[in-house]
Amino acid sequence: MTVSLFDQFMSPTLLGLPLIALAITLPWVMYPAPTTRWLNSRFLALQGWFINRFTQQLLLPLSLGGHKWAALLTSLMIFLITMNMLGLLPYTFTPTTQLSLNLGLATPLWLATVIIGMRNQPTHALGHLLPEGTPGPLIPVLIVIETISLFIRPLALGVRLTANLTAGHLLIQLISTAAFVLLSSMPAVALLTSTVLVLLTLLEVAVAMIQAYVFVLLLTLYLQENV
Repeated sequence: MTVSLFDQFMSPTLLGLPLIALAITLPWVMYPAPTTRWLNSRFLALQGWFINRFTQQLLLPLSLGGHKWAALLTSLMIFLITMNMLGLLPYTFTPTTQLSLNLGLATPLWLATVIIGMRNQPTHALGHLLPEGTPGPLIPVLIVIETISLFIRPLALGVRLTANLTAGHLLIQLISTAAFVLLSSMPAVALLTSTVLVLLTLLEVAVAMIQAYVFVLLLTLYLQENV
């Protein structure tokens, strides 16, 4: 049976039931909860330091009205990083390579920022559709273009995350397959290919973290426009 390169992105099933829900709930089980002890473990201290530093960086471009989103955005960041990193392990499934999941995360949050802007400052929110100083004949065209760019934002968020992770996984599979095939015929080339594979894996670890940060950062910028 011929196996496609994209079979690794299919949601695994057990007794006909998709296991993507189990993969989504796994990150929340891995992180330890804070204890009531006076001294925490080193892992808890490192986890708390990372969350505090990220929250500070996240709130820099936001006004005071957007600080109430800190817990949601920080949790989303940790959730995406954990799923992306777990997907790099062998024989695992990465839920964030599914466009449906990424759109399901991006669309409600983007819609919430738009609704907040329309409710709190409708004039300012609608003012983004028409830049100041636009010539009269270009006004209808620019309104249509800006409206399309507004509604395409959640699609861009989901596609960006899906495409980057999918491309990285495909490259890892292609290079690992090449190293395995060349091992018997050309060991030197196989060793060089394995070195490239290790470097690519390190790059994909960075990509997994950066893409999660970019996803949340863009949501923060969308929120800042409407707060």
